[in-house]
Amino acid sequence: MAKTLSSFILSVLFITTVQAQLPHIIPQPVELRPGKFPQDKFTIDKNTIIFITDTTAKPAAKFLSDYIARYYHLYLNISTNPDTKTKSSINLVLDSRLYPNPDKYFVSVLKNQLNAGSASGQGIFYAVQTIIQLLPPANDNSGKLIIPSVDVIDYPRFAYRGMHLDVSRHFFEVAFIKKYIDYLALHKLNNFHWHLTDDHGWRIEIKKHPKLTEIGAWRNGTIIGLYPGTGNDGLRYGGYYTQEEVKEVIKYAADRYINVIPEIEMPAHSMSVLAAYPELGTEPSKKYEVAQTWGIFNKFNNVFQPTEQTFKFLEEVLTEVMELFPSQYIHIGGDEASKIWWKQSAVSQQIMKRNGIKDESGLQSYFIHRIEKFVNSKGKTIIGWDEILDGGLAPNAIVMSWRGEKGGIAAAKQKHKVIMTPENMMYFNHSQFVKDDSLTAAKFLPLKTVYDYEPVPAVLSTEEASYIWGGQANLWSEYIANPAKAEYMVFPRLDALSEILWSPKEKRNYPDFLKRLKTQLKRYDLMKVNYSKKYLNN
Repeated sequence: MAKTLSSFILSVLFITTVQAQLPHIIPQPVELRPGKFPQDKFTIDKNTIIFITDTTAKPAAKFLSDYIARYYHLYLNISTNPDTKTKSSINLVLDSRLYPNPDKYFVSVLKNQLNAGSASGQGIFYAVQTIIQLLPPANDNSGKLIIPSVDVIDYPRFAYRGMHLDVSRHFFEVAFIKKYIDYLALHKLNNFHWHLTDDHGWRIEIKKHPKLTEIGAWRNGTIIGLYPGTGNDGLRYGGYYTQEEVKEVIKYAADRYINVIPEIEMPAHSMSVLAAYPELGTEPSKKYEVAQTWGIFNKFNNVFQPTEQTFKFLEEVLTEVMELFPSQYIHIGGDEASKIWWKQSAVSQQIMKRNGIKDESGLQSYFIHRIEKFVNSKGKTIIGWDEILDGGLAPNAIVMSWRGEKGGIAAAKQKHKVIMTPENMMYFNHSQFVKDDSLTAAKFLPLKTVYDYEPVPAVLSTEEASYIWGGQANLWSEYIANPAKAEYMVFPRLDALSEILWSPKEKRNYPDFLKRLKTQLKRYDLMKVNYSKKYLNN
């Protein structure tokens, strides 16, 4: 076996152009062709082993083994010792000679071997996600899985491929967060944006400030129905993640080559903080409450007073967050800060005068600059929604453009990294159908609109376009109160997202995507994923 593998690596895939029925893979690989002997099939059965050449490939091997065990009830051993007597093996080859791009991988299916290789652990992991899609989409309980002979060479278009989850408006237990991360992994995404704080609940334990979870993690009711609602349920609602649970999620994601980016909202969307620590607001004598309704942007005072006391508090919070999260990137929000509260505050006006700040947009910029300087001092980088452009962009900030593409274009022209996530194309809390099966945000985002989105605006020059780091879709949870609803809103738009962020632009073809999606939906049935059955009629 070792000799066969070595020869195979050095040949680096002489792919033939024999025509055959190709398997349905999402996202579409860079190259997918019939194998050298297309009539051959590879069979996985109880005697098949998963062989790894390096322990770095073990997380990928375990992910594959666990998937096959869970959905096909075949239990494959993982081995680091080649066995020449083995008649059926899945060989995960980690070899630095393969490719300079660590995300690049190959898969080649032969009669008695399935070979996959990359120069890195994450490349092997992405190969495994492709292997999973070569498996039959249903389990016939025969104890055998037949895979067609194909060759794949693949790598992503964008470096940043993200998905967001809002756990403030509705809280999701750790078990679902892990499942959500698995969904991202299956679609070759590599960043999980964890929206941990907002007006409606603070969701992360901060040991130095326990009232954040004692008070800020709980609200005394939630509106009923579509905003502005038909009433309030009057039920106490909330929850939070302990620091140990956060570590557990981070480790789980890391094993799947997914970076977890925490979001700590500021200077607005902070009613859950102010309910616990009112002295940090522009009306310190006011009785703040954790928000019970949605859409409160201009109606409730949810903005921090930019005092030294506030900055000290936020630095203490961010210090604990940065010590927990290995991520290079910390999302600090920065969106929808109504300037009216600073305009009405004598203290805010004094701060502006003392610092030579001409208006409230300048005060927002001052706030973000202060926070960025602190985060940078810890060796980290901030990401913010495109409002952080207001009053002047912080020197090293990354912009997440949600109010259309204008902010992203402006940031790219200023040579800042940009993550495109425009609301009209990338907000998965919007309805999938004109008449949807359940309550959603009152906007319409069909699957085709997601698929047709191009993250690189045509107005950018080649140099400016290089600052488009990637894209992300967001799942805001106002009307998503349980895991089944979250899955319903994500699938299959997540498939479209994965293809626009991973596959070559010229490979994208919506009719072909829908054809491949039919197979993917069968796989979701196997996995018991909750998606709308309306897609079966597409």
